[in-house]
Formats: sequence, C-alpha cells, structure tokens
Amino acid sequence: MSVEPDISEELADALVRIQRLVRRRLRGGLTGPRLRGAEVELLRLVEARPGVGISDAARALHLAGNSVSTLVNQLVRDGHLTRETDPADRRAARLMLTGAAEKRLEDWRRRRTELVGRHLSQLDEADREALRAALPALRRLAVTLHEEAEEA
Repeated sequence: MSVEPDISEELADALVRIQRLVRRRLRGGLTGPRLRGAEVELLRLVEARPGVGISDAARALHLAGNSVSTLVNQLVRDGHLTRETDPADRRAARLMLTGAAEKRLEDWRRRRTELVGRHLSQLDEADREALRAALPALRRLAVTLHEEAEEA
C-alpha cells in the first residue's frame, strides 16, 4: 500500500521539530554537563535493562560496538554508569546505572513531562484528543521502524 509522500514528509518533519524543540528547552535548566543524545539513549536502555552488555546495547541502539564502548567509557568516567564483570563470562561487562544517573534521568523525565504538559494544556480539547488518538498509530510506526532497523 502506498502512502502519499506529503504525509510522510510532514509527519517526519513534525516529529523531528518537536524532538529538537523539547531537547533544546530541556537543556536550559541543566545543572551539570550536557549529555549527548546517544548518551541519554544508552542510559535509558540501561535503566530499562539493568546489566545489559555492551554488544547487546550496541544492537539495541543500532550503533557500532566501538561507538557504544566509547559512550560507556565516557559515562563511567562521568559517574553515570558502572561496569560489572559478567559472572558467566569474565571477559564481558554488565552495565548498571549509578545513583547520580538515576536521579538525572528522573529529573529529565519530570522536566520533559512538565514542559510537554504545559504546551498540551494550551491546545484545545479537540487537538489534545486528536493527539491522544494518534498515540497507538505512532507507537506502531515506531515498532515497524525498529523492526526494519533490526533486519538491516
């Protein structure tokens, strides 16, 4: 089934613009050094999957293993991650969040929710309902994009 190119481009542009604006607005209230997008993605992955290994993290994030190793080294150095030896394979490391990273992710999530909530409240009820109704389709779109990346 073919989809008209206009909706594909408009949707992609709107999602990128929203993400960029949210990221930019959240940077304003930071107290510590700014984390890059890939660093936050890795921290969120470790939060969701404590003990994940570097190669599994690389696959999940669709990054090269050496790129994830570099991110891990930086995040360990900055006190956001710890590396624990995998008892089943002494050569492998398991990644865990530090208390500082947990606090930072919690703060980021709270600030993001407040920011988006503030702006959603400025929309009329019909727009909020349209966004609420679009969420399942957006989640399915994310799944299909993820599945295609898995196949590549």
